[in-house]
Amino acid sequence: MTPKTARTAPTLEELLPYAPAPGLLKDRIILVTGAAEGIGRAVALACARNGASTVLLDVNEAGLEALRADMTAESLPPPELVLMDLATATVADYRKFAETLGERYGRLDGLVNNAGWIGALTPFEHVNPQDWNRAVTVNLLAPFFLTQWCMRLLARSADPALVFSLHDVRRSFWGGYAVAKAGLDALMRIIADEYHPQSMHPVRVFGIDTGPVNTAARRRNYPGERPDAHPSPEYMVGPYLFALGSEARGLSGVILAAQAGETRTPG
Repeated sequence: MTPKTARTAPTLEELLPYAPAPGLLKDRIILVTGAAEGIGRAVALACARNGASTVLLDVNEAGLEALRADMTAESLPPPELVLMDLATATVADYRKFAETLGERYGRLDGLVNNAGWIGALTPFEHVNPQDWNRAVTVNLLAPFFLTQWCMRLLARSADPALVFSLHDVRRSFWGGYAVAKAGLDALMRIIADEYHPQSMHPVRVFGIDTGPVNTAARRRNYPGERPDAHPSPEYMVGPYLFALGSEARGLSGVILAAQAGETRTPG
C-alpha cells in the first residue's frame, strides 16, 4: 500500500492548463525516453522551455535530430541525444548508460519513462510470440531496468522525480501491451512504496495516464478516427511538468488518470 501523502494531488484535468512559473525546471537534468515523437517529444520540449537540461532517448534517430533542430531554433538548452533500441538493449547497456550519465552530470533530477510500443491490435489466439516479447520488453522490462540503474543518480538529486506514462487498456485485442502496461502500473506503485517521502532516500513518483491522444501510434491503430477526435500531445504536458517540478514536493504514489472513456479536447 502506497503511503499517503501530506496533501491532496490535483487531478489530471486540473493540471491540463498548468502554467508553471518561469524557470520551473532551471538547473534540473531530465531524462525522457521515447522523446522523438508524440507525448515524449512534447514533454521534452516543455522541459527545455522551462529551463531543464534534457537527455533524450529514442530509437528514432531522425526524430531526435529533428527535435534537436527545433530546440536550437528556439535557443533552448542543447539536448543530449541517446540512440537506444529498448527492444534489444541489455541490462549491461542500461548500466553503462547510467554510468555515463553519472560521469557527465553527476546526478539525475527527473526520469520520464515514456517510451512504448503497441504493435497491431490482435485477437488473443492470434498474438505473435515475437510481438508479445517486444511489447513486454519495451513497455515493462526496459523501464524496470533503466530505472533500477538510474536510481543511484536520482538519489544524488535534492528533489528527484520519477514519472511513468501509464495506459490502462485491459480489454480485448491489446495483448502484450496491455499486460506490460498493467505491470508498469504495479512497478510504479512498488517504487513509490519503497521510496516514499518518509524513507531514507525519497523519490517523488507519479504515473500519468492521459487517455487517448492524437499520436502516430493512435492513428495507426485507429485509422478511422477523425484527426481532431483527441487532444494533441502538446495539450497533455501540464501534468508532466507539475510532477517534475518543485510544486509537487510532498506528493508521491500519485496516478493522474483521465476518466475511463473520456475524450478531452482543448477549449
